[in-house]
Amino acid sequence: MQELPKVFANAIDKRINNTQDIYYSSDRNINTNKDSVIKKINNIFSSSNHVYKSEVRIKMNGKEIIKTIVGKTSNYLITIEGELINIIDIEDINKI
Repeated sequence: MQELPKVFANAIDKRINNTQDIYYSSDRNINTNKDSVIKKINNIFSSSNHVYKSEVRIKMNGKEIIKTIVGKTSNYLITIEGELINIIDIEDINKI
């Protein structure tokens, strides 16, 4: 059997205190509905009724608008008129 080399280890001669309590707070207003809005958008595009375009009612900035959406990127909905609607601004969306 082959003998393994010796390992050098320093002696620990001081007290180690590596546990810390860390707290984080954010003042940003986080929209908890954002996941449900993204889920609704994905459901609209994956629906068997969505062939090329879907007419939707979008609630954003306290107003409701009706648009025909034809596509999406990671951050925007694309309307049939070529308008980009920022997904972050959308409070609620429903297919008509």
